[in-house]
Amino acid sequence: MAKTGITPKNTADITNIYRLDGRVPILKAIPFGLQHILAMFVANLTPISMIGAAAGLPSAEIAILLQNAMFVAGIATLIQLYPIWKVGSRLPIVMGVSFTFVTILTYIASSYGYSTALGAVLIGGIIEGTLGLLAKYWRKIITPVVSASVVTAIGYSLFSVGTRSFGGGYTPEFGSAQNLLLGSITLATCLLFNVLAKGYLKQLSVLAGLIVGYVSALMMKAVDLSQIFAGGMVALPRLLPYMPEFNVGAIISVTIIFMVSAAETIGDTTAVVSGGLRREIQTKEISGSLACDGYASAISALFGCPPVTSFSQNVGLINMTRVVNRFTIMTGAVCMILAGLLPPIGNFFASLPESVLGGCTLMMFGTITVSGIQMISKAGFSQRNVVIVALSLAVGIGFTSASETEIWRIFPQVIQDVFSANCVAVVFVVSILLSFLLPENMEIETLADEK
Repeated sequence: MAKTGITPKNTADITNIYRLDGRVPILKAIPFGLQHILAMFVANLTPISMIGAAAGLPSAEIAILLQNAMFVAGIATLIQLYPIWKVGSRLPIVMGVSFTFVTILTYIASSYGYSTALGAVLIGGIIEGTLGLLAKYWRKIITPVVSASVVTAIGYSLFSVGTRSFGGGYTPEFGSAQNLLLGSITLATCLLFNVLAKGYLKQLSVLAGLIVGYVSALMMKAVDLSQIFAGGMVALPRLLPYMPEFNVGAIISVTIIFMVSAAETIGDTTAVVSGGLRREIQTKEISGSLACDGYASAISALFGCPPVTSFSQNVGLINMTRVVNRFTIMTGAVCMILAGLLPPIGNFFASLPESVLGGCTLMMFGTITVSGIQMISKAGFSQRNVVIVALSLAVGIGFTSASETEIWRIFPQVIQDVFSANCVAVVFVVSILLSFLLPENMEIETLADEK
């Protein structure tokens, strides 16, 4: 057969990392997949530790839940990449345990018990998944300018997350010289690797930063390796470690947060398609993404874990590297599943210092905001769009600033729990309302008034 000089789309070729489909040589795919998992690993485990501690769970039981969380996140990611029926988006979306639910689940777990929190997650997940399958009936209310506003808000909301990680996380050593040095070494490595590396290797800048940062942390004795082999060599995921219990008030509260999480998922999915694939999102992709979010969260509850959702860290990584290949990210999902089955692997990943992770995520989070700005530009700077973006961001960011949360004090507690610290939720609601209320032809009416 004559050589044409054209590489078939489905053959193993490193250039396929920039295509949604196609095989990449396995040994070259693994570093890209591993980069995705390392970027979100610590954040995937933290919510369970926080909620479990609030519920008074013993450390041994929390350790079991952490193993389950890694396994469930890997399975959910595989479903996003390779859908089952209509569940899954077929997009390079990495799933993990959501921070969005920490506040409400901490309250429910401490007040009614951890089993009640799981019952609420189970029902709420089924509701979100079902709404996702029906997305074609309500998709039109999520206009391009609404999606752009939400994506921009997601990027903004993550700035403080990146800063907290850069400084060392929620520890007494936050902002210490050692943490700041580790974060700076990691960030500098990412930048230098991006500048000096050639070809596709540029897209491994985050992995390079993580490796150099981890080695630096080892040299500074900032890594605890004593727990690497805690928990044995193999641990199968435990189904129903807690039997779900159902409380109507808890279910309603958690379902409301699922709607907020759905807004974030729509924003994340849109950002992946816009920034990574450079095209408009399709209704079936939003539908599949939301269905996976919901039903995977229900499965997560059966394994004793909080809801799983799309991880914005990885959306930022895709926007920065343009590596969108499903097979490549699938290798990362397999690593996550193995981490859930083999405690030493999971414990090794979990030993990654928070400041090293922060050094990598600062720029990644910034790219999400840039992607949102690009989406706003693509939607157009009409008078109507400018008003929607300007007011939704002003209210969303201003009303949820840490110093101004008292502005919500006259509202019921459930409203405060949903909105007072979640700028994405506020931006979503305000932009939707303005999109409904403002006339389509604001510019025409203004010209008519002047005449």
